[in-house]
Amino acid sequence: MLKLVKDKTINIALIGASNDRSKYGYKIYKNLTSKGYTVIPINPKEILIEEIKSLPQIESMDKIPDIIDFVVPPKVALAESKRLESKGYDNFWFQPGSESDELIEFLKSTKLNYLINECIMVET
Repeated sequence: MLKLVKDKTINIALIGASNDRSKYGYKIYKNLTSKGYTVIPINPKEILIEEIKSLPQIESMDKIPDIIDFVVPPKVALAESKRLESKGYDNFWFQPGSESDELIEFLKSTKLNYLINECIMVET
């Protein structure tokens, strides 16, 4: 299981980051950056989020993120976690609402480090 790290030097890739202030992709981004974390917004539909370049996918990052936080629908979380696991990524955090029975079964069948159904805003 992924262990919570309160080290502000870690970088967090936020899959599902958003400019829509009503969405958790925005609220989580703002919360984590206000706490001093380095957050890389991942969203292929956005160019900038809060003046920071949004990347279309994790592989566009300069370095591997310490935590990949999912704030997307369950089908997207499952597909993206399978894709990223096959490429050697690890340390996944699934926000409430991104989980599904299929995702949980997939995660149990892997050696991934993960947290599921815990809010990163509460835990950091």
